[in-house]
Parts: sequence; structure tokens; C-alpha cells
Amino acid sequence: MPILRSYYQEVYRSPVVQLDGYSGRHGLDSSILAYLDFGGATGTSKDGLAETMLAFATERGTLQPGMPVIEASSGSFAAALAVSCATTGHPCILIVPNNLPPDRRKLLQSLGAHLIASSNNSRRAMDRVAADTAKRYGGYYTHYFSNDDNPEYHRRVTGPQILKHAGDNFDAIVIGVGSGGTITGVAEYVKAWNSMVRIVAVEPAECAAISGGFLGQHGISGIGPGFVPENYNPYVVDTVLTVTTDDAERAAREVLFFDGIPACTSAGATLAAAVQLMNMGKAKRPLCVFAGRRTYL
Repeated sequence: MPILRSYYQEVYRSPVVQLDGYSGRHGLDSSILAYLDFGGATGTSKDGLAETMLAFATERGTLQPGMPVIEASSGSFAAALAVSCATTGHPCILIVPNNLPPDRRKLLQSLGAHLIASSNNSRRAMDRVAADTAKRYGGYYTHYFSNDDNPEYHRRVTGPQILKHAGDNFDAIVIGVGSGGTITGVAEYVKAWNSMVRIVAVEPAECAAISGGFLGQHGISGIGPGFVPENYNPYVVDTVLTVTTDDAERAAREVLFFDGIPACTSAGATLAAAVQLMNMGKAKRPLCVFAGRRTYL
């Protein structure tokens, strides 16, 4: 193997794996495929996304050397952004909820982020604080729920990688919806090559904003923000499925036991949705995008 100039080169080369064990466990006629998009430092798909969004902004000249980077987030993108800022020499300022658990606060701070707690935890209020903070410190607000650099990354990287590794060996792609960037970018790229591929959006049954259901608390980290993000393009989505937190966690455990893949709960949600899809007769060989891994040590 060649010597890489950057670890991010490896992050972008996510493999596609055939899940024979999990598929056999559920008595499926063919095996589900999984695109393992979690090779980065924080163990989620957000590592490559954060690094590339900063690169896009730098290319445009909107992000100058040493300029602070601001985001309203405390989740997986926040952690990935903090790492990317550290490696590129940008201060990272995160607007976080005022009820953020202490352990999460310490983790983000350990990655080099400066935290500002919002007195109002609504998405709109936190966005306002982030925009004001960027103006006050002369910083760049990534705004990844609404910034087209998010789906553009998936148009350029995730979509092409899926086709490169899986070819035409799938008839549906199943993706959990968080910021909306993955499903929009992948769908727009893949459908340009094959409009017959079914695109399936997955959200928590307990917080079903896309399908117009109940909005409540859930335990599937990374998806189900409780609103429909601006980056979400409904015109390229063919089916929306909901999965309960319990079913997502069960699927994540099963794919670990039967295929040795340390899937996070949102990855488990895509698996549970893929089984639904096959049982409904709407796909024969779906591919799930696994956006994160779980650490068991």
C-alpha cells in the first residue's frame, strides 16, 4: 500500500461490506450491503465532512488562515469539526445547549473547542447566537444544516465511492437523516447515473419530523433532529421509514454479533429499515450507509 500524505485520504476510502450474517439471521433472500463511512478520528462520517467543508470555504476565500470557525452543535459534527479545526489551525467555537451533559462538555473541550451555552435551546435561537458570534469574532459559521457544502461533499465523495465499490449490485440506498446532507448529496449523484435506485430516508419513530409524525425524545444519536433540515431534498427521496430506538439498538447489536461490525445506533436504524423495505417488496438488495461506529473498549 502507498504511504499516505494525510489520514483523511484513508477516511474517504470507505468499504462496502456484504452482511451475510445479519441477513441470514433475518431469513432474507439476499444479503444487505453496508457502506462503512466511519473511519475517521471520531468514528463517524462527519470527520471527512468537516475537513472538506473547511477546505471548500478556504478555496472560496471565506475562511482565512487562523480565522475562528463557529457552529451550533454538540453532536458528532461538533466533535469532528473540533478535530478538523485543530489540524488546520483554526479556533473552534461551538454554541451548545445550556443543559449539555458535563461528560459531553468535557469531551468537546478536550478536543480543543471553546463552548458558549445558549440560554434558549431551540434550533433557531442557537443559529442566531452562532451567527452573532461569527460576526463578533470575525469568524466563519459553517451552518452545516443549511450549507450546501454539506451535500456537495456527499455528491463528490460518498455517492461516487458507493458506485465505485458496489457498482450496480444494489437497488436501494437506505440513509438516516440528521442534517440532510448525506441523503441529498448521495441521492442527487446516484440518481443522475441510475434513476431507478430507490432512495430511502430513515428517521426515529419517536421523532418523525420528515413524515409528519410525533416529535419527541429518542435515543438514536446522529439522526432525528426534530425538524426538517434545509439541506434535505425531498424530491430525490422515494420512501421515508421510521424505526424505534429499541429496534435500532437491536439491529446494531445483531450486526456486531453476526458480522463483526461495530455499528452505532443510527447504522442499526438503517438496517432495521432495510429489513422493512425488503419485507414490503420494495427492494431486493438494499445498501445501508453506516454513518458511525460504536466503541466497546
